[in-house]
Amino acid sequence: MKKSMRKILAAVLALTLIVGLFAACGSKEDSGTQTGAETIKIGAIGPLTGGAAVYGNAVKNGAQLAVDEINKAGGINGMKIEFRMEDDEHDAEKSVNAYNTLKDWGMQMLMGTVTTQPCLAVINNTKADNMYQLTPSASGADVIVNDNTFQVCFTDPNQGIASADYIADNGIARKVAVIYNSSDAYSSGIYNTFKSEAAAKGLEIVATEAFTEDSKTDFSAQLTKVKSSGAELLFLPIYADAASSLLSQASKLGLNVKYFGCDGLDGILDIEGFDGKLAENVMLLTPFAANATDETTQKFVSAFKAAGYEESTLNQFAADAYDAIYIMKAAAEKSGVKAGMSVSEIGDAMKGVMPQITVDGVTGSGMKWLSTGEVSKTPKAVKIVNGEYQAME
Repeated sequence: MKKSMRKILAAVLALTLIVGLFAACGSKEDSGTQTGAETIKIGAIGPLTGGAAVYGNAVKNGAQLAVDEINKAGGINGMKIEFRMEDDEHDAEKSVNAYNTLKDWGMQMLMGTVTTQPCLAVINNTKADNMYQLTPSASGADVIVNDNTFQVCFTDPNQGIASADYIADNGIARKVAVIYNSSDAYSSGIYNTFKSEAAAKGLEIVATEAFTEDSKTDFSAQLTKVKSSGAELLFLPIYADAASSLLSQASKLGLNVKYFGCDGLDGILDIEGFDGKLAENVMLLTPFAANATDETTQKFVSAFKAAGYEESTLNQFAADAYDAIYIMKAAAEKSGVKAGMSVSEIGDAMKGVMPQITVDGVTGSGMKWLSTGEVSKTPKAVKIVNGEYQAME
């Protein structure tokens, strides 16, 4: 009987050890889950390959720099940030696919998309999920039609108005020609408000020429008309890849005008195969110049370089994304976002406080947000001089 009892006790002990082992494994998994629960997953979408990759890679690097800094400093409300960016190649359909991939990953907030057309394809998805969305650089006015979407950059209408005002108020030119991409929401949006504001400011638009995404390599017809129009300045509300081809062809044609663009021209000096000398004295609206002397800019530039990122991506898009992550941090802390909250609960909390926060960033001090999702900050202009962006007064 005692022998039998010893066998029973041995069996119970063995079973207890086995259960303990499983419990230990289970607690390790639980610990992993808890660690995951103590993180906040921020997804991003943008062109990491293709013609617009200069923008997407800049955004990725700027955002990652901010993520690393925040995590090192203790995170957001004690939560560390997990960051992941998906490539959309500046394509609307691929951007939606990227959004779904990030949802499967467990994304809780979206920083993106980088460019306007893909962003317009994604905003209805984020609205349906009530996911907080902050785009660093998609400037189309329709990007922020939903109450869960916000911008770091200026809207296209504001860029068009600010450009016309800057040209007129600083006496840069009176006779202006425009070449824009009629198939692109970004370009068309800027052009439409520029045209109206130019008229109000007494600027004469002497030529207006358009191209489409399918014909953005040959500008001979448009440039010939601009040359014969008597324009003093050519306004280019277009992206850098198209602008690099256009400037190369304009040089061969002997076109002698001033050039003025918007934030889409940022990065033109880093277009592969483009002779940067052709961009000399090109002016553009952008909230960031790497050689600006203010402390905030220089701290960002130093950290960016120290992190080892490609200096070709040290541009406005990197600065916008860097600010975007810190804006998300400010909103999350103000609203008391916690790890266990659902995507929709986080969305409600974040969008509720956006009009209440003020953020001093690289791309603007005292940045505030309207209930419409639009940012309020002061526009700046730069000129390309000796291969660098120089701030203009």
